[in-house]
Amino acid sequence: MNILKRIWNTREISIAILAIVTIATHLVLRFGMGATEYNYQLPLIICLVLGGIPLVLELLNKAVHKEFGSDLLAGISIVTAVILDEYLAGSIVVLMLSGGEALEEYAVQNASSVLKALAKRMPSVAHIKTDGKLSDVPLDDVKIGDHVTIFPHETSPVDGIVIDGHGVMDESYLTGEPYMMSKAPGSSVFSGAINGESAITIEATKPAQDSRYAKIMQVMIETEQRKPHMRRLGDQLGAYYTPIAVALAIFAWMISGDPTRFLAVLVVATPCPLLIGIPVAIIGSISSCAKRGIIIKDPGALEIIDTCKTIIFDKTGTLTYGSPTVTEIITAPGINKSKLISQIVSLERYSKHPLADAIVEEGERTDASISEPSQVSEKPGEGLTGVIDNTKVLITSRNALAKIDPEGVENMPEQAAGLECVVAIDGKYAATIQFRDEPRKEGEQFIRHLQSKHHYTKVMLVSGDRKSEAEYLAKRVGITDVHAEQTPEQKVEIVRKESETAKTCFVGDGINDAPALTLATVGIAFGQASDITAEAAGVVIMDSSLERVDEFFHIARHMRKIVLQTAVGGMILSIVGMILAALGYLTPVAGAVTQELIDVFAVGNALRAAFPPKILSDIDDDQ
Repeated sequence: MNILKRIWNTREISIAILAIVTIATHLVLRFGMGATEYNYQLPLIICLVLGGIPLVLELLNKAVHKEFGSDLLAGISIVTAVILDEYLAGSIVVLMLSGGEALEEYAVQNASSVLKALAKRMPSVAHIKTDGKLSDVPLDDVKIGDHVTIFPHETSPVDGIVIDGHGVMDESYLTGEPYMMSKAPGSSVFSGAINGESAITIEATKPAQDSRYAKIMQVMIETEQRKPHMRRLGDQLGAYYTPIAVALAIFAWMISGDPTRFLAVLVVATPCPLLIGIPVAIIGSISSCAKRGIIIKDPGALEIIDTCKTIIFDKTGTLTYGSPTVTEIITAPGINKSKLISQIVSLERYSKHPLADAIVEEGERTDASISEPSQVSEKPGEGLTGVIDNTKVLITSRNALAKIDPEGVENMPEQAAGLECVVAIDGKYAATIQFRDEPRKEGEQFIRHLQSKHHYTKVMLVSGDRKSEAEYLAKRVGITDVHAEQTPEQKVEIVRKESETAKTCFVGDGINDAPALTLATVGIAFGQASDITAEAAGVVIMDSSLERVDEFFHIARHMRKIVLQTAVGGMILSIVGMILAALGYLTPVAGAVTQELIDVFAVGNALRAAFPPKILSDIDDDQ
């Protein structure tokens, strides 16, 4: 309903309604009531003054800026109709032009600004601690050295160093990794990170305007300003069609000496297959995508995606599931693995650590027996401890265990890519548990089929994760072009460089991907990501599936074929009509009616886009 209200209030729909009302009034006065010419022409004059003038001024502004689109013919037709007193023909053109723009506006749906979403995420005040007392000050007043307290679940307002408290923070907006990061005195905290369940106090190391989050916002602003304007398909076709129509209209006028033939040709030439047919096809495709959990925020993405040649992927949550799983449990000599799994699963059921779920799931997979622990404790930075069957079990980090059992740490396996935790039984090293964020099951087939089925010539992995982790994932799915440990700024530079040589598609899910999503020719975000990422992308995949990405590719290709059929077929019919008008067989009003019949063909064909193609995904076809 909100979308409909916004569309209803737009100028285009108002002009379209005005045109319908005034044309209907004109016909009733002229043929139903036998009014005088002045009276039945008056509604049309009102339409041309209130509706035609704003449209013509807008087209004139575009012409001044050298933006010659397919709607230029409509503007010329309106002006010519007024000059020749062909008010009905001019009003019909106003209706066609405003109706097409209203449909386009409906397709766009007025997506909100990414920058507003970014700004909204940050707190406007900071809690400054002075002599043990807290006071709220505006964010811009925070100075280097101030002690800032961050309450549970609050967003850090500035960069700083923890000076009091222990806890965990979500920094996925920056790193892209789905893990909570432990914080203790001496730990670094970035602005924009979301605090866990414990209050902590930090010492500000940078003012708000120089913070990490502010830099991401600045990159976002620069990205929006530098993003190149893509010519829409209708404008590309109109660039060829418009000169032909104008030339034919001038030729008809010169040969016949009758200026009404110039108008008649232009009225028939009004490119409604482009102005109306294309938006109708776009709306149908948006509807088809929505039924499959694919939200189209930028209709241009549907037109352009099939021409992209370079595709760039983020790693975590895009090519992977975004949640770690246990890959291996390496036990020390003499440790019973089954018993160990039962002990750690029994203990991890009481933990809130992000790796706890992975361990519990491993216990369910192996049918581990469960015992009730006692004396459970989980202090930030120290790990999880408990007593199970008179045995003290500690699950912690490699560094923490080194303080307890340095000899045992020396016998541990080398640290592999990914995450790990270590287990101590009664103070002695017992096992190492390794985790990975596994690739999606369809990942390898999806990557393999991109070149053969969708004509991508370059596939890249650009991630903020560690090099070993990124290269492991890339090898699993079949990507050879890997860029790891990349900041948001570096991601933007990579996208910008690639976009200079080919149209690019970027697929990501974290706030750190937002600038790259905006800069790419087409940005695709997975919907379980933040609102900011969804705002930055042109396409949002709600159920985070690579198969849905493939379906978007196929629906877009299907739509593009229908759009080309509609536009080219409509233009051919229009050219036939223009020739008849040039020869004097069609008056301006008859030409307008003829163009409306062509519109029926265009809209009827365009409506096919509302039905999905026969093949929605061909990932499994590329074996």
